[in-house]
Amino acid sequence: MSEHPVGVLATGSCVPEQVVTNEDLAPGLGVTPEWIVRKTAIRERRYAAPEQATSDLAIAAARSALERSGVPADRLDYVVVATTTPDSPLPPVSCLVQAAIGADRAGCFDLNIGCSGFVAALDVGHKLVAARPGAHALVVAADLWSRFTDPADRGTRVLLADGAGAAVLGPVPEPYGILGTDLLGHGDQAPYLVIEGGGTRNPASYDTVDAGGHYLRMRGRDVSDYVREKVPQAVKELLARIGLGHDEIAHLVPHQANGVLLREVAGQAGLDRARLHLTVEEFGNSGAASLPVTLDHADRAGLLGDGDLVLLAAFGGGMAVGTSVLRWKATGTGS
Repeated sequence: MSEHPVGVLATGSCVPEQVVTNEDLAPGLGVTPEWIVRKTAIRERRYAAPEQATSDLAIAAARSALERSGVPADRLDYVVVATTTPDSPLPPVSCLVQAAIGADRAGCFDLNIGCSGFVAALDVGHKLVAARPGAHALVVAADLWSRFTDPADRGTRVLLADGAGAAVLGPVPEPYGILGTDLLGHGDQAPYLVIEGGGTRNPASYDTVDAGGHYLRMRGRDVSDYVREKVPQAVKELLARIGLGHDEIAHLVPHQANGVLLREVAGQAGLDRARLHLTVEEFGNSGAASLPVTLDHADRAGLLGDGDLVLLAAFGGGMAVGTSVLRWKATGTGS
């Protein structure tokens, strides 16, 4: 099998209509709206409507990306969905997306590696397409974290939100495309982000629900320390491996974990000259979806120039880090 250049042909995204402001959340958490901004840079976030599930947002983002790409759904060879918050344990969200968009000949599967899921799914999609000339893949990341946050836990409630982002991958001419990706796992630090209830170790029961076992629990300081230590090192190692200097990177599109932390980590990673793309202020942290949502908004705004080097950096539950560098092929602007 000979590898050929693979890149992003188009992006798409979907965020719910409901806006939840700091003023909405602060009174119930014992904090002020200003405190939330000072700690996170978030001013508002989006929550899915009661009748919406993860697949609904994923399908909307997928259709948006497909429409812009010009690739018919029946030409997709793969549908990969990254999510930690599926509609249900079965069926996979990817199968629901496949059926809804009419990608009848596509193989599909879900991938769960927390907030680094989009970069992991991108890497898998890249390798599948590269090994099969002429193939196309749809990569989606979608999460509804509002359903898994404790309304009384300010550490997670002020951060987490809902959304979906997507990208269509396919052949691109030299020198465009995905230049390199690194995926790193640190399972010894898995206790930093956990949902203890609802799985095979603690199956759903009245006791697990009463104990709040279905809510995300986060050791915030440990997570922040992890990001500060692992992400700059991962960026350095990827750039060295593919032979690029930090000053060659034009854009940094990170997982939208926390705006204050992201600005700090960008500097630590030596990417002061890169444009840091943030949507966390208006959309919050939508898990694995936050990076592709941000990438889509940057692309539609015409901020990613043809030939620009774009670095994606994602990190989160697992614990895990994913970094990728793309030489961007302009996909056009607007909707």
